[in-house]
Amino acid sequence: MPETPPPLAMSARIDGVLREIRVPDLPYPVGQPVQAADWNGLLRSRWADQVDQRVSDLLRHLDGPWSVIQVNAAYVADRIMDVFLRSSGLHPVLVARLARLRYPLAWQLAGDQREAFLDTLVTWLDSFVDWRGWSDSGGRSSRALLDRLDVLVGDIDQCFENRDISPFMAYCEKWQTDAQRRREHSSRLHQRLLETEAGAARQRRADQVSRAITGRALEGRQLPAATQDFLVDHWVPLLRQIAWREGLEGENWRHGQRLLEWMVWVGDPALAGQNLERLYQVGEQLTDRITEVWQRICHQPPPRDELAAMEQVLVARLRGDEPEVVSTRKRLATLDYHSHWLDLPDVPTEELSRYRDNWFVEGEGEDEQRRYFLACFPETSEILWSNGFGVRLATTDWQSFQQSLANGAVRPLPELTRFGQVLDDTVNALSRVLESQRQQRQEAARRARAKAEQLRLQQEAQELEQRQATARRQAEEEHQQQQARARALEEEAARIEAVRAAARNQAQTEVDRLGPGSWIALRVPVEGQQGQEQRLKLAVRINARRKLVFVDRLGLNRTELTVDGLVDHLLAGTARILGASAEFDETLSRVVGRIRVGR
Repeated sequence: MPETPPPLAMSARIDGVLREIRVPDLPYPVGQPVQAADWNGLLRSRWADQVDQRVSDLLRHLDGPWSVIQVNAAYVADRIMDVFLRSSGLHPVLVARLARLRYPLAWQLAGDQREAFLDTLVTWLDSFVDWRGWSDSGGRSSRALLDRLDVLVGDIDQCFENRDISPFMAYCEKWQTDAQRRREHSSRLHQRLLETEAGAARQRRADQVSRAITGRALEGRQLPAATQDFLVDHWVPLLRQIAWREGLEGENWRHGQRLLEWMVWVGDPALAGQNLERLYQVGEQLTDRITEVWQRICHQPPPRDELAAMEQVLVARLRGDEPEVVSTRKRLATLDYHSHWLDLPDVPTEELSRYRDNWFVEGEGEDEQRRYFLACFPETSEILWSNGFGVRLATTDWQSFQQSLANGAVRPLPELTRFGQVLDDTVNALSRVLESQRQQRQEAARRARAKAEQLRLQQEAQELEQRQATARRQAEEEHQQQQARARALEEEAARIEAVRAAARNQAQTEVDRLGPGSWIALRVPVEGQQGQEQRLKLAVRINARRKLVFVDRLGLNRTELTVDGLVDHLLAGTARILGASAEFDETLSRVVGRIRVGR
């Protein structure tokens, strides 16, 4: 059995379980309550009523709010006591009483005296190995244990009332003191019981074997009444004395058994009637041999009158008379013998060593009865059963015991599971569950972080995609706008070019119409400044060279312009034709105005 861990280590593991483990379908608070409900009075009332309800079920059906530690303390206490209830190996009635300690256990698991309470509880419940053979028989020893547990109910009630475990600690300390005294007393009682029952077994065997061997010799015979009286009333006690003192292997036992056969042989005419020579030989020695054996055992002569009656039967037979004989049936009925005592089976040493000092149980559930295999007496092949504390319960012959084992009526009691082991195994199992839950929470947190990161990346990707789409859309719009502007510019340029072409054509036409004597006004810029308008008259037109020669009013200063140059001046507004009609001026002004607007 694994050692129970130190209370501090156990308390530390329990503390982790109470704070972090989560069990489905338990009434955990939604968030952390401002202040958990006080369950002291609730647990105290259930303990005082000695109910078997689980603490978790109790909390589930009542309004709290209960803290996480309270809910988990109830669950841990229930689980520990449920496992102890199933696997302890104690009597169902006893372990059901002990399992009600789930209420103070839950109280202290969530309290501030957990270490001291657990240490004391483990030591106390582990001491119930001394009571593994207890049965609810209703006897004084059975009732004594239940009475002591009734005292515990009051002591733990005081613990609830005072919110202190001192009464429970004092109870357990007194229990251990009484247990040591009880073990010493039980050892003495067992030794005394063994000595008493061993002597009784020898006496029982001596009595039963002497009856059986006499009954076998008398069975189916016709003997004189005097012979029957002597054999049953005097010779059987003598054989019993020999068997008890010396056993069945001594010289006196063989002589006593042989003399018994001779007395029956002499008394029954059917046996000795046809062998007179043998009858004489036996008759000469029989009385002396009876007296000799009797004196060796009893240290005095045999009863005179009864022996004289036997001698009369012998003398009558030797004379050839036929003494009156009667059936031995009535005498056998009073003898009350059992022939199986003459052929008792040997108890195998190996099997005996396997069964001795072990507990066995008979019956099921609350009706089961437990008994302790204290000893098996070789003289009688009988098993002595006790209650484990030196009180005799019964004796059973070996063959009946083997048959009961074979048909399941009696079965070995399994080894006890100590409470310390139950506590350690349960806390270890819950610690493994807690570690698994921690890993699951870490994995869930990791998955949540990964999912959040994935969502963030997806969101960033979506935002990037949206920005890129917006940029593409804006770029497309900008491109379309640029194309539209370019088309507008091209169209405007084409329009201006068309206007210019029309203006040039108009100007070209007007210039082509100029003839000698036509007047123009020309403004020539001087050093970047707008010059003064001059009026010039066309003096010569040289068509071959497309040149025009103008002179001023006096005909002195000559100005030469090409046709294209004059057209350019007209279009630029630095020249105008004076000699043409007003329609030309209006048309030219309109054309030049459109050109300026286009720029």
